[in-house]
Amino acid sequence: MSFRLDDKVALVTGASRGIGRAIALAYADAGADVALLARDAELLEQVAVEVRDRGRRALVVAADVLDAAAVAAAVATSVDELGHLDVVVNNAGGNSFSTPLQTMRFAGWAKTQALNVDSVVHVCQSAIPHLTASGGSIINVASVAGLRGAPLMSHYGAAKAAVLSLTQSLALELAYQGVRVNALVPGWIETDLTDFLRSTDEIEKGLLSRVPMGRWGTAQEIAEPAVFLASDAARFMTGQALVVDGGLSAMP
Repeated sequence: MSFRLDDKVALVTGASRGIGRAIALAYADAGADVALLARDAELLEQVAVEVRDRGRRALVVAADVLDAAAVAAAVATSVDELGHLDVVVNNAGGNSFSTPLQTMRFAGWAKTQALNVDSVVHVCQSAIPHLTASGGSIINVASVAGLRGAPLMSHYGAAKAAVLSLTQSLALELAYQGVRVNALVPGWIETDLTDFLRSTDEIEKGLLSRVPMGRWGTAQEIAEPAVFLASDAARFMTGQALVVDGGLSAMP
C-alpha cells in the first residue's frame, strides 16, 4: 500500500490556519504540490513558505469560498500554474457561536449554511471536470456534530449533516468517472476556531466529559487521516465518512 502523494496536486480550502494548514503541510510531507485557498493572502504566504521548505511547490490563491466566480477563477489558476488537479479538500467552514434555535437569528443560520455547505458546492462544481481528467479525489471535512444531536449548535450540526449527505450523493454520481468522494469527520479539535468552546472551564469540561479519550484532538491528528484518504491506500474507498473523534460518536 502507498500512503505517498508523489506527483499529485492538491487544492486545500481554508488553508491559512488550523486543520487546513495542517493538511496542506502533511500533503507536502507526503510529496504533493499544494494550492492554498483562503481569504487572507498574507497568512497563506506563510503556509506557502512552509510547503516550499519541504521541497514542494505551493500556490497562493486568495479567494472567498462564498463567491462562486472567485472559486472558479482560483481552481482554474491552480490548474494552469500547477499543471493538473488530483485532490480537493473542502476544509473551509466552521462555527463561531452557540445558541438555542428558538432565539437564533436567521441570519446566523443562513451564514452557517453558506459557509459550510454552499462553499463545498462552489468548489466541487469548479473542480470536478479537472478531477475526472485525473481520476482524482474529493475530501469534504464535516464534523461529529453532523452525526448526532448538537444542542445549541443545531445550525452547525445541520450544515455538517448536509455535507455528509452531499458526500454520499456525489460519490455515487462520480464513481463511474473514477473520482472518489469521502468525508473526514473530526471531533472536538483544538484550533482557534474552537476557542469559543473553551471560553469557560464549565463549557470545556462539559464537552470533554463526552470524549472517551478525555482530551481535545490536534490538527495533525486530522491531517494524517486526510493523507490516507487522498492516497492510493484508500483507492477502493468512496462515499464514506472517516470519523476521528476520540470515541465521541461511540458514546451512548
